[in-house]
Amino acid sequence: MTTGSSSTSQSGSGAAAGTRPPRRGERISTFKGQERALRADRLGTVGLLLSVLAATAPLMVVAGVMPTTFGVMGIEGQPLLFVVLGLVLALFSLGYAEMSRHVHNAGAFYAYISRGLGGTAGAAAALVALVAYSALQVGIYGIFGFEVSGLFATYLDTDLVWWIPSLAAVLLVGALGWLKIDLNARVLGVLLVIEVALVVIFDVAAVGDPAKEGLSLHAFNPDTLSGAGVGTALCFCIAAFLGFEQAPVYAEETSRPHILVPRVMFLAVGFVAVFFALSCWALTVAAGPSAVVPTARKQSAGLLFFLTEDVLGSTFTDVLHVLFVTGMFAAMLSFHNVVARYAFAMGRERLLPAAFGRTGASGAPGTGSLLQTAVSLLVVVGFAVADDKPHGDPTAPVLHLFTWGGSVGALGVTVLMVAASLSVIVFFARRGAARAQGWRLATSALSGLALLVIVGYTVKDFDVLVGSGPGSALSWALPAIIAVAALAGVVQGLLIRARSPEAHARIGLGNEAFRLEKAAGETRRTRRADGSTGRTRAEPTGRTPAEVPASRPAPEAMTNSLRDPPSTGPGGGTGARIEG
Repeated sequence: MTTGSSSTSQSGSGAAAGTRPPRRGERISTFKGQERALRADRLGTVGLLLSVLAATAPLMVVAGVMPTTFGVMGIEGQPLLFVVLGLVLALFSLGYAEMSRHVHNAGAFYAYISRGLGGTAGAAAALVALVAYSALQVGIYGIFGFEVSGLFATYLDTDLVWWIPSLAAVLLVGALGWLKIDLNARVLGVLLVIEVALVVIFDVAAVGDPAKEGLSLHAFNPDTLSGAGVGTALCFCIAAFLGFEQAPVYAEETSRPHILVPRVMFLAVGFVAVFFALSCWALTVAAGPSAVVPTARKQSAGLLFFLTEDVLGSTFTDVLHVLFVTGMFAAMLSFHNVVARYAFAMGRERLLPAAFGRTGASGAPGTGSLLQTAVSLLVVVGFAVADDKPHGDPTAPVLHLFTWGGSVGALGVTVLMVAASLSVIVFFARRGAARAQGWRLATSALSGLALLVIVGYTVKDFDVLVGSGPGSALSWALPAIIAVAALAGVVQGLLIRARSPEAHARIGLGNEAFRLEKAAGETRRTRRADGSTGRTRAEPTGRTPAEVPASRPAPEAMTNSLRDPPSTGPGGGTGARIEG
């Protein structure tokens, strides 16, 4: 049961099954027989690219991650790290992108992992993804509120506690999450283009007016990547790339996912690697390679603004401060959209309550959006209540909420990338495509090993990442959040397999499994209409395996055939795509 493009699948299959299009304002639910719950054809290449790049928050990385890595780790060769990580993630994307041609599912990571490693591993990946992306999004509310509070104090001479703008942002992001994804893409696109333009202006100005050491390429010298801080610096820098891997989450909302998703992933990885490497190098040129580390230690997160004040003047720096905040808002909205779609995909396959597998009139996963809004409200309120520091102190919003959330989220997503690399290998090997896809499997293995090393460094140096000190319980309690999520997912997967093998076999299959259910329902209705009970040709009945006569394949077996179709076409494919 395979299809061509997503749009064709929607119209053709729906017509064949005799389903009517939804009325205006009516909820769309996969469980009610619709081929899709997320509206297709909402995003093209540009819209999808802007949606995933917004999560990388370019200005937040240049103004926050880069100065921290220079100052805390003392690594002068940070620009080279972005090049190295870009190559690793490009290798990862070769297999990941090929997987995206075969699996179109808003569950992305967990759908891919379940296709390769089984439904139980998929259930574990689903909970890890939900927790990791939620932590990334909620963490940004902390630094967003702190920065907005600072803007009010500087330009309006008004004292504003950090949690007021944070809560306002939670509500605004939640409202936008209910709207059409193409409208969200426009909002994200405008904010992204403006902040990228401002960073490029700084880059050009820094190169045109370098420090006394001139246009030095010392930062790209491999000798600069030495010392105990390199592993931890890798952990900081890989967080800057998070976003490119989100492209498959929107596969069901594009017109040609098998083409657009791989294209956008490669464009995103390439852009992020080049943009961040050059911008980081521009920081070393503006401050001087020998002075960038001590200057970063003195200025901390104010390094970029300190340098722009000197090179481009106070007006540009003021505008940069405002765009720093809007860039964070774009990242929050992007991560919110991803969490909502993961919740939708999990609800569709009963990993979450079925209500999460439905959408509203806009075609957006409204229930999943509401869930993430509620979680964000609870976390922000919790940190606000626990904040006993004086007004303007960054401890609760930045050092705790932002740093803890970002570190936990980055660890979770990196773990998912390691699992996805292994899943790609198993997925194609089981289909007899190991030889045809050999070079992709090799790149997946190499990138998986490299990412596993980064995971090891992240766990080992977690106390440095969150600034807690080596003896703090946070150094193991925060990483344990990801371990607990994975363990809970494994337990859930095992329980589903014991109670409902058919439901377990459907994990990661998305809409394809429900086309099977609908076909089974059509068969039952036809049998009742004909008054026939003993057809000899095999067809689905929708009954449990124990109730199905031996001459007919059980739904679980048919679902497994969807999970493991033969790979006989060129490159290991069947010549058609499996849509989920």
